Amino acid sequence: MATALVNGRILLDDRFVDDKAVLIDASRIQAIVDAADVPAGLERYDLGGGLLVPGFVDTQVNGGGGVLFNDAPTVEAIRIIGAAHRSFGTTGFLPTLISDDLRVIRAGIEAVDAAIAEHVPGVLGIHIEGPFLNEKRKGIHEADKIRVLDEEGFVVLTSAKSGRTLVTIAPERTTPPMILRLVEAGVVVSAGHSEATYEQMKEAIAAGLSGVTHLFNAMTQLTSREPGVVGAALEDDGVWCGIIVDGHHVHPASLKLAQRCKPVDKVMLVTDAMPSVGADAGHFILQGKRINVRDGACRDATGRLAGSHLNMVSAVRNAVAMLGVPTAAALRMASAVPAAFLGQGDRLGAIAPGYQADLVLLGDDFVVEDSWISGKRPSHR
Repeated sequence: MATALVNGRILLDDRFVDDKAVLIDASRIQAIVDAADVPAGLERYDLGGGLLVPGFVDTQVNGGGGVLFNDAPTVEAIRIIGAAHRSFGTTGFLPTLISDDLRVIRAGIEAVDAAIAEHVPGVLGIHIEGPFLNEKRKGIHEADKIRVLDEEGFVVLTSAKSGRTLVTIAPERTTPPMILRLVEAGVVVSAGHSEATYEQMKEAIAAGLSGVTHLFNAMTQLTSREPGVVGAALEDDGVWCGIIVDGHHVHPASLKLAQRCKPVDKVMLVTDAMPSVGADAGHFILQGKRINVRDGACRDATGRLAGSHLNMVSAVRNAVAMLGVPTAAALRMASAVPAAFLGQGDRLGAIAPGYQADLVLLGDDFVVEDSWISGKRPSHR
C-alpha cells in the first residue's frame, strides 16, 4: 500500500519546499503532491518538520560496524557494513577493497553479486581500490600487494554479474587501451595512488577514465611546471572528484579551491570509512598493522592516515561548516553527484517521481532520525 510522507521540508533539486508530501508506492517514489492533496485512506508518516533528503551514496566504504571488507569478503560482512552506515544516512554504497591478492578480489566480487541477489539493503556494487597502483604513492596499502594490471587482472575486474564496478588505478601503471577496454566492459575507472604526469592523466581521461579517488591524497600535486593528477582533474570539467572532508585528509582551503575550479555537479563526498565507523572501538587491525582511532582520525603507529573514521552525514555537516557549502548543495554532493558518477543518476540521488525511494529524515544539526531504502524503513524501527 502507498505511504504519504507528510509534514516535512523536502529537498527538491536545489531547494527545500514546505507543504508538499512524498507518495511512496512499493520501492519507488510515486508522486510529489501538495499536502492538501494527499489521497484519503493512505497511510501517513509524519516527518515532524524535519528535512527529507535523498539517501546518501558513498562510493568508498572499506568497512563499518567493526568489520573490514578485506578481512571478510562475505554477504554477512556487507550486511553489517551497510547497516552501520545506514544509521548515518547512507542508503547506497560500494563495499571497498584496498590492495589485496586477486583471490580476495574475486571473493569480494562474488560476495557483492550474492548480496545484490539477496537484496541486502543499499549495496550498489563494488569499489576495487588497487592493487593496480603506484608503490611510490601507496599510502597505507601494502607494497607487496601492488601489481601491474595484466590480462588476469582485467578478467577479474570485469567479472561482476551485477551492480557497478568502480576501479581505482594508477594511470601510469597501465595503458590507455587497457583503460578503454575496462570502460567498454562497463567498469567505472578512477585515478588514485598515482605518480602520473599531467600528460598521462590527460591520455587516461581521453581513454575513458572519469574519476579521481580522494582528490589531493596519494597523487601528484599541482605545481608551477607540472600540473600532475590534481591539475588534470581540476582542469577537466568532465572528471568527478571524490573528497574526504574530515579535517584530517585535506586542508579546507585546498578543498575550497577545488570547488571553485570544478562544476558543482562534479565534486562528491566520500568517507573512505574504516571498521571503526558505527563501532565502539579505539583501534582495529589492517593487514597486520594496528590502526588507532583518535581525535576522529585513523592512523598507524607512524601517524600515517589509514582510511577514515568519517560517516556520510558528518561529511555533509563538515562541508557546510568547514567549506561554507550551502546545505542543499552539500546534500547533493552526498547523493545526486555520486549517483551520477556511477551512472545511476536516473534512479538514485533525488526525490522525484519514478526514482527509487531511498530517503533520509534529518533532524536538528543533521541528526539522522529515519531512513528508507527501496521504500522500506529499518526493521528495528
